[in-house]
Amino acid sequence: MGVVFVRPRVAEVVFRVYDRPLHPEFFDVAATRSVERDNYRLVVRLTRTGHTLSWTNGQTHIEEVTVTLEQQLPDTGIRLTHRFDNRRRARCDFATVRYHLESQVEVLPPEPFVHYHAELVADGERKGLVYHCKTANRIGLSPLGLVIVEALPRCLSITAFHTFPDEFAVLKTQSLIESR
Repeated sequence: MGVVFVRPRVAEVVFRVYDRPLHPEFFDVAATRSVERDNYRLVVRLTRTGHTLSWTNGQTHIEEVTVTLEQQLPDTGIRLTHRFDNRRRARCDFATVRYHLESQVEVLPPEPFVHYHAELVADGERKGLVYHCKTANRIGLSPLGLVIVEALPRCLSITAFHTFPDEFAVLKTQSLIESR
């Protein structure tokens, strides 16, 4: 039997952006994918608490993570941090790029949540990195992590969805990294 990841409660999850790399051993990584283009490298990792994104162009580094409040991570290099308690928008200017973020948590009634979860599964299988967390509950929905990366002219769009079936909640983040 595989490892069972216990998804934390939404209230325990925080979002952080660093201007430096964090070691992958800080995280319970369930799935990984990397993308290399002419001038950058992106590593996406799905974890039990959400995701990590590690982006670099050799001059600038951006590390985006969703972690629990209790998780011990360095304080050095934090550029943004917030809880998932409402809709947020933020922007950070780095030496060579501008980083935009929009995040929110959405709580749905049970039936619409089940349909939305199914749509995310279908989207993930077609165009993203998806991971179904194993749970002790064999009957209900498994928590889902999904990251979709789109390369656009002069920018990179990264959309992440993380479902919390016990709370009928979906955490959504959209990050945009654009050349300056």
